Amino acid sequence: MKSSHFLIPSFLLIISCNETKTEKIIATEADLGEALYFDPILSRDSTVSCASCHKREFAFADNTPVSVGIYHQKGTRNTPSSMNQSNRNAYFWDGRAETLEEQALGPIENPVEMDLPISLAIRRLIRNEKYKNAFVSIYKQQPSAKLLAQALSGFEKTLETNNSPFDKYMDERDTTLFSESAKRGLDLFNGKAKCFDCHFGVDFSGNDHYKNIGLYNGKELNDKGRYEISKDPKDLGAFKTPGLRNIAQTAPYMHNGMFKTLTQVIEHYDQPDKFVKGAINLDTSMSKPLNLSQKEKGDLVNFMISLSDERFNKKNK
Repeated sequence: MKSSHFLIPSFLLIISCNETKTEKIIATEADLGEALYFDPILSRDSTVSCASCHKREFAFADNTPVSVGIYHQKGTRNTPSSMNQSNRNAYFWDGRAETLEEQALGPIENPVEMDLPISLAIRRLIRNEKYKNAFVSIYKQQPSAKLLAQALSGFEKTLETNNSPFDKYMDERDTTLFSESAKRGLDLFNGKAKCFDCHFGVDFSGNDHYKNIGLYNGKELNDKGRYEISKDPKDLGAFKTPGLRNIAQTAPYMHNGMFKTLTQVIEHYDQPDKFVKGAINLDTSMSKPLNLSQKEKGDLVNFMISLSDERFNKKNK
């Protein structure tokens, strides 16, 4: 990330960041968004923050199939990463939000997540001297729903990554970090394994298209996905294609977190009926097995691990 220099107001606005317990000056929109992101003030009983489910060490995702919100309620879908979201066309697994700002406010009002009406959240921020002063200093206005969304999304926009072994290999900054196995995995990704058919683009998010990959059978797997938003029969059981940057940090996988490892994910794509019987509306691209060898599966895993930014040194198997 490029660093920027800002003039600090004559009065210093100090916050205590819940995650690290260290003080940081609120000088910019991104600073304010970060403070709010880690502060449980935006949940009804002040126990849950954005960072409760989007954990820094897991690439701002969670390490459980579904996250736990206010009053220990479990969600119904896996928490996606907040990283590398600036260039998306839609947000949430079903694409119900069209902008990052709209997405930022969604969990606050969700009764299972933070359960706080935005109007009440704004009242809290206005009564909070620290945040009221920060909004006035940065925006020259008191807190509002629009500015709250702007601040949170402003922080999320700083979470872009482009320093993975793959990136350094592709632009020839350092070709030693990208292993021979990862190179074979890249070839498979673009060819035999057909990953690139859906996961293309700078973040491997496929321009946020929706696909049914065989995880809907109308029985134990009954989340209708995008269909609940579009009401289009072709979207039954379809979910937004996730990006793959830092994917090794964000297990478990899929919209319901049903796969614990990248190896299991690849096994599913290799043989779609191995894990789920009677899938409904399965995408035609998955109509036949890929017939990948164990070595090829391992190479694909190593390629995906190579998409982890240099800030992450955790290894996934």
